[in-house]
Amino acid sequence: DEVGPEKLKLLEELRLKEIGNCVRCKLHKRRRTIVFGEGNPAARLMLIGEAPGADEDEQGRPFVGRAGQLLMQMIKAIGFQRSDVYIANVLKCRPPENRNPESDEIAECSPFLYKQISIIQPKIIIALGTFAAQLILNSKSSISSLRNRVYDMPYGRVVATYHPSYLLRSPQKKPEAWEDLKLVKRIL
Repeated sequence: DEVGPEKLKLLEELRLKEIGNCVRCKLHKRRRTIVFGEGNPAARLMLIGEAPGADEDEQGRPFVGRAGQLLMQMIKAIGFQRSDVYIANVLKCRPPENRNPESDEIAECSPFLYKQISIIQPKIIIALGTFAAQLILNSKSSISSLRNRVYDMPYGRVVATYHPSYLLRSPQKKPEAWEDLKLVKRIL
């Protein structure tokens, strides 16, 4: 299967040549590492979060802290391992104190995410949280109104659900997130 190596090469070119040592927005001043994204370049399932946190900034990998552990439990519940999926964020650099991404930061960084999506060509994308869902679905609606349905977008099917860090703070929302995951499982 030549798909994986070819896509991996395209992702490496995007990371090294196009993003490089990015200074396009103010976030570069405080970051340790660019958290590009990782996983199976031929993944059928792509997970998109908001932005790296402290653990991610330190390790240069998406979803490695407590929210990442919960996310791995979530995807395991629908029959996937971390090595089966591709994981990325709207922003590649950590906002200070994990504040929300700002519109200028999203504008500078989102073209790279869209290129990742076009290289990977997942069958389905799970948009985790408000910022990922609003960007990927081109919507201003809240995450609670965007979840619990499947959207057909030009780059694939999308299901929006709560961000794992929100679920850690609001465990009573986990049953709703499980409903969203079951939608994904049915499609795949």
